[in-house]
Amino acid sequence: MKIIRVSNVENFVTNVFPKQSQKNKSIVNSILKNVQKNGDSAIIKYEKKLNNVNLTTLRVTKKEILSAYSKVSKEQINAIKIAKNRLEKTETMVKIMLKNQLIKTDGIEILKKFLPIQSTGCYIPGGLAKYPSSVIMSVIPAKIAGVRRIVVVSPPNPDGKIDPLTIVASDICGATEIYKTGGAQAIAALSYGTKSILKVDKIVGPGGAFVTLAKSLVSDKTSIDMLAGPTELGIIADSSANPKYVALDLISQSEHSKDTFCYLITNSQKLAKSVNKVISETVQKIKRSDFVKTSLKQNGFIAICKNRSEMITLVNELAPEHLQIMTLNPQNMSSKITSPGLILLGNYTPSSASDYLLGSNHILPTNGFGKSRGSLSVLDFIKTCTYITSSKSSLKKISKHLDIFTNAEGLPNHFEAVRGRLQ
Repeated sequence: MKIIRVSNVENFVTNVFPKQSQKNKSIVNSILKNVQKNGDSAIIKYEKKLNNVNLTTLRVTKKEILSAYSKVSKEQINAIKIAKNRLEKTETMVKIMLKNQLIKTDGIEILKKFLPIQSTGCYIPGGLAKYPSSVIMSVIPAKIAGVRRIVVVSPPNPDGKIDPLTIVASDICGATEIYKTGGAQAIAALSYGTKSILKVDKIVGPGGAFVTLAKSLVSDKTSIDMLAGPTELGIIADSSANPKYVALDLISQSEHSKDTFCYLITNSQKLAKSVNKVISETVQKIKRSDFVKTSLKQNGFIAICKNRSEMITLVNELAPEHLQIMTLNPQNMSSKITSPGLILLGNYTPSSASDYLLGSNHILPTNGFGKSRGSLSVLDFIKTCTYITSSKSSLKKISKHLDIFTNAEGLPNHFEAVRGRLQ
């Protein structure tokens, strides 16, 4: 990894963020338009062209679901259930807080209700790895919220089948439909609808650059959760940190794909050199080393800051998907950090564990969007509905102020609609 001394935070952030390809945007746009026009046939064509998969139907059948169970172990099913139960506990506690509220003011009643959306599409990545954990992270919050139709889409393998663990996790968590398609074509199907895949109200889930771009482009038609693109991990560490732990965590997240964005921010040159040395020694003897090497070389860096204050400023500007704080007093430092999607404190809270079993959600904002939102949760599947009841006496009481507002804004007929009721 390259080691860079930070002299100007703003310039540094501009230079280190991975650049988006305009070519990718035109490719994704073409896929979206084709699926919108030609539906299932376009999806099948793209699965053949892009993934060399021959499909005749898109939906996973009940028979295929039963078959998937025979291909996974009891231990794997148990692990899925444990992760499911832990996330359910977290999301249920959030849901409990959302109680209907009645507000009364001068005879006007406002009722706030928290209602689930009707349908959602959960994108589950595949291809470079298997992600039954992403099924749990996307389906369970929707289920807890009360969403009736929960659709899972995931790329098929060369045999035209979805990974058995992904199917089993979808079934255990309560998905109502599962489809064999991935990439931008899957996002298009969820947004526009096809003969096989009815459109949904909201699309959620992580994905690579093409999927993230597709979600962004369809967001004028279909609600999306966030831009949850290639994995990002930022680590803030001082001289007290164990360089081995830091190196292992950077390696763990960079093995996802060659376009992850993983880095260390420190004020210790000694730690920077030690971490780089451990990575260089370790990467030679690990699985998926090609992903790790490429990602850390092309996108990764170690930033050396002058002091703790500059470290905090830098990480708040970068707003990483995951942030690990590995310092002497992580709680104190965390109180000044607001922008990451998820903050993990201490030496024994690695992001790799939070991806599965800590009870938090691993679907998180990337591309700096942690500044405005956090992880996927039950809140993403619930809308606030407002019901208002007024009366003639209530309108009369506020009519003078209404007159002032409508005149100030040059909208006199707004007031006439009220005055007509009071005469």
